[in-house]
Amino acid sequence: MSRFKSILSVILCFTMALPVFAQTPEIKGSSYRGFFYSLTRNYQPTTVAAISFEDSPRIERLIRAGRIYLSLRDAIALALENNLDIEVARLNPKLQQSNLQRASAGQLLRNVSNSISTGPSSASLGVLGAVNSLGPSGGGSSSGTSGVLSGLNVQLAGSAIPNLDPTVFVNAQFSHQTSPQTNSFVTGTNFLVTSQKSTNFGIQQGFLTGTSVSLGMGNVLGYRQNAPTNDFNPVDSGSLSFSITQNLLNGFGVKVNNRAIRIAKNQLHISDLTFKQQVIATVNNVVGLYWDLVSFNDSLKVKQQTLDLNTQLYTDNKRRAELGALAEIDIIQAEAEMKSSQQDVVTAETQVLQQELILKSVLTRTGFNNPAVASARISPTDHFDVPPQDAIQPIQDMVGEAFQKRTEIEQSQIGLEDTRISMLGTKNNLLPSLSVFANLSNTGLIGSVNDLPVPITSGGQVVGFRQRTAADVNGFFLGGYGSFLSQLFTRKFPNYSAGFQLNIPIRNRANQADLITDELNYRQSQIQDKQLQNSIKLNVINAQIVLKQSRAAYETAVQARKLEEQVLAGERRKYELGTSSILNVIQVQRDTTARELTEVDLRSQYVKARNALDNVLGKMLEVQNVDIGEAKNGIVTREPDMIPAVPAVGQNR
Repeated sequence: MSRFKSILSVILCFTMALPVFAQTPEIKGSSYRGFFYSLTRNYQPTTVAAISFEDSPRIERLIRAGRIYLSLRDAIALALENNLDIEVARLNPKLQQSNLQRASAGQLLRNVSNSISTGPSSASLGVLGAVNSLGPSGGGSSSGTSGVLSGLNVQLAGSAIPNLDPTVFVNAQFSHQTSPQTNSFVTGTNFLVTSQKSTNFGIQQGFLTGTSVSLGMGNVLGYRQNAPTNDFNPVDSGSLSFSITQNLLNGFGVKVNNRAIRIAKNQLHISDLTFKQQVIATVNNVVGLYWDLVSFNDSLKVKQQTLDLNTQLYTDNKRRAELGALAEIDIIQAEAEMKSSQQDVVTAETQVLQQELILKSVLTRTGFNNPAVASARISPTDHFDVPPQDAIQPIQDMVGEAFQKRTEIEQSQIGLEDTRISMLGTKNNLLPSLSVFANLSNTGLIGSVNDLPVPITSGGQVVGFRQRTAADVNGFFLGGYGSFLSQLFTRKFPNYSAGFQLNIPIRNRANQADLITDELNYRQSQIQDKQLQNSIKLNVINAQIVLKQSRAAYETAVQARKLEEQVLAGERRKYELGTSSILNVIQVQRDTTARELTEVDLRSQYVKARNALDNVLGKMLEVQNVDIGEAKNGIVTREPDMIPAVPAVGQNR
């Protein structure tokens, strides 16, 4: 029992030196989970919070009498709270935080996808026009690695990174061996029976400097043999050893060995930028879907007005034909035009319904499972007014603003830095492996006087036996396990060794190829960074041109629509006076409808051009007053908007 207590005390001394056991116990609130949990928590799975698929209460507050009265600000707020693309992006920083923790332990980085989803597109005309738009969100740009290697441990080249987490090793065994002997001169027996119990334990750790340290202790307890020639039986022996190895060429230096940690920190920052980029993409998508719904509703109103006018024309012609003032063919022509208008209204209504479904899919998590949300119609409460003029800003200032605010620029620069950091490992791997080492160990041996009789020989014959006494052996080696520990820690039997090991690859072709590959990849990344800058410049210039052209086209369409309305009013007056035919009235009515639809479409094109310019300048969140902190939390503190009056189609023209 005393021997067991001594061994246990030594093991506890080792474990007390481990950082894993020296951490502060986890406390949640005022509860403390106990000492056992503090010892085992690093070996238990970490609970990750489940994802809630419940919609935020904001959407319920916007429903009144079966309709969702939705402003653009509320649409953006709903997207920040409920959009699943944003919810996926919220997990990326947590994934990269785990990657950083992994790199801090000296392990390989895992790939984390940083892809961006641009969201669904708007509905198109036709009964099946929006089938594809109702599918999964479309993918966008990707600033990370994904695909078949996603989730794998990847370190393609470079010097090995040391394991930075300390490792404790413990092993124990019992053995019993019987060995026949060819003669009994050495052992005193023709069959040697050996039994022993052995234990080994220690700790080892690597450091960023390229240093590896190991401290261990080995014990052989109760070593017993049936050999009468042994002075001591049983025997306790063992050693306490300390070894240190330092890389001097390959694998030397903090900058080389902490490259995975630095890359992981950069990737953590990239994940924040990717989240912001996803929020921008989603907000841009919501803005586009919202204004398209407004435009589709305006188009529906125009077609409904045309149907009302054609229905009125058909009714008037039918009454006049009953009085004998019109021919039968005039009634047929008026009815055909009315039916054509009805078909246009049905098509436009289908497009509006499909657009509402698409918008709901972006603004809710399980909106279609909620009957109130699924059946509710969306009533946009905002109407876009084209400003009298657009702000004029020099191109160079706009390009500079885009370079400053676009997240892709910073992501590209961080990617270049990561490539340079990775090349430190491949450059270092060109060097030969040279390491110096030193080993220090202390050994000890303690036992009891062998109680087996010692044979007495005469003339080569055994003539008797005698019992060995303490006077026959060196008393220094007599004692218990405490005496053995005293021998170890007072260094009665020290051992030293030191040396170096050098490995030189003769041709080193593989490492040369790795460095060339990394440098070529870096050159490609530089080219892609330049392409990105050129693309942003081109997009800024093009967006400004499109905005100018869309404004000019819209203003022309407004004037054309007003003139066409005057022509229609005159043609109807002439028809009532009998100086024009119904064909002329129908044709002018068609032209007027076409002019109104063109105006609606060009106003929508202007809105898209305005949003596109804000997007390429990186101002989308600023223009729409989006708080990125609220987007990260998924909670928008602003109250829902009041329901304003919706202006008519012709208002503000």
